[in-house]
Amino acid sequence: MTNDSAGEPRWLGEDEQYAWQSYLHASTLLEDHLDRQLQRDAGMPHIYYGLLVQLSRAPRRRMRMTELAQNAKITRSRLSHAVARLEKNGWVRREDCPSDKRGQNAVLTDEGMRVLEKAAPGHVAAVRAAIFDRLTPEQVTQLAQICRVVADGLQPAGADLPWLR
Repeated sequence: MTNDSAGEPRWLGEDEQYAWQSYLHASTLLEDHLDRQLQRDAGMPHIYYGLLVQLSRAPRRRMRMTELAQNAKITRSRLSHAVARLEKNGWVRREDCPSDKRGQNAVLTDEGMRVLEKAAPGHVAAVRAAIFDRLTPEQVTQLAQICRVVADGLQPAGADLPWLR
């Protein structure tokens, strides 16, 4: 928390507090909505869907486990557990990294790609209904700009932002 010159915290003003609480409420409801939709329609939580998407966009549908964890903003332990479940389903496999004997790659299998392709239309429809169908084109632009400013301020310097390609 940033303090002013007198050492007092810079408390949120009424409009800022309203914006903050609105954001928290909306983001919690959205994550729950998307997770329930994917569980119901594809038998996977939202985090697994996100991992499959990242792998589908990676060169040769493979990515180093450490990079995948960083991009997903989860611990390596949580990623390892998720990949184990995805492996059990036949959607992902692990392979040794040729350039680093200690490293491993996660690889999206053909079955995983089929599952992702089957899940994507319902997920996109849920995202569209929850967000984009409710906003004007101007609000969509504003949302993107606001999120970009926030992300730029929080993202480590020089970090790769794969979803912006």
